Amino acid sequence: MGGGLGLLALLAACDTTSFNFAPTTPALSGGSTAGGSYGTGPVKVAMLLPLSGDPAIAAVGLSMANGARLAMDYVSANPRLGNNITLTIRDTGATAQGAAAAASAAVADGVSLILGPLKADQVEAAGAAARQAGVPLIGFSNNSSVAAPGVYLLNVLPESEVKRSLTYAADHGSRSVAALFPNTDFGRAQQAAFTRAAADLRLVVRGASTFNSANDARALIGQLAPQLASGSIGALFLPDRQSAPEIATLLRAPGTPPGKLLIIGSADWDNDQAILQSPALVGAVYPAVDDTGYRALLPEYAARFGGNPHPLATIAYTAAILANAAPLALTNPRYNAAALTVPGGFNGRDGVFRFLPDGRSQYALIMKQITAGGAVRVDGPKL
Repeated sequence: MGGGLGLLALLAACDTTSFNFAPTTPALSGGSTAGGSYGTGPVKVAMLLPLSGDPAIAAVGLSMANGARLAMDYVSANPRLGNNITLTIRDTGATAQGAAAAASAAVADGVSLILGPLKADQVEAAGAAARQAGVPLIGFSNNSSVAAPGVYLLNVLPESEVKRSLTYAADHGSRSVAALFPNTDFGRAQQAAFTRAAADLRLVVRGASTFNSANDARALIGQLAPQLASGSIGALFLPDRQSAPEIATLLRAPGTPPGKLLIIGSADWDNDQAILQSPALVGAVYPAVDDTGYRALLPEYAARFGGNPHPLATIAYTAAILANAAPLALTNPRYNAAALTVPGGFNGRDGVFRFLPDGRSQYALIMKQITAGGAVRVDGPKL
């Protein structure tokens, strides 16, 4: 999840706002608390996170809160940035009702911006309260359906990862594609993104089917067998990490010539050991967030809080730095749509990203290829 300045070269022709995320803050001792206020700037900002309720979700929320605290420490330690905001972290619990209540409390407190919450239903609920008050919100969900003008999503969305993958495939000669999707919310989101990206790139879609079971998947592979054997399908998109190893093994049965079919995965594949250790997936590619920034954060986080941060901690870190940026916090009106949706975007802990006017985001993602027992980068970050 990188934040290197070299990523700005991707958008050299655009007006990109850059932040230096070098982890120079001295490591401090002590644990985190649920909530609290950080910074002394005049602009009030709230970050809504699940810090109670479901233990698994609360653990993610706590890690994100810690990431935001490290960002505010970095701001305080670097006078050239300016201490522009006071960030208050509020607990949403695990429910939409809790998120709406936290957003309403933040609005009553006079905030100019709301960061979070995490889950899609919470973003939708908090976003409604924020929009009614005319306060912009930057949520952390990766569900595009809850984005809207004034309700932005700071996360890797299916549209970003699928378009990155299919563009890579097309650039490497695969102009005809097929796809298999699990019949789940995840699968439906991936399928919608696939349909849009394939149309935008003018790819020939040979098939895009859903499956409910392993038997369904076997039957679908059988239906694709003639096209696979003839080479008329250049790439096969398999976003579901659980079924991908078995489906890839099934692909050997139709007798597909080695090296003729490019298997494409989703960002959900990253660091999954079953994926990385599957012989049938050697050569497959998938999009991922560059983890340079995440790895740079590890020693500072461990020294301050103990253990390793959840990967989403970098998003909370980026959000806090973004909120503090003078071109956003000190504009009139603050955090207005024109400032948030500059075409060049911003350079954060996870690399270059930008917000679209409809609230969706785009991330510069790398491409990885599976090798025997691991994965290597084969293409640098691109939007």
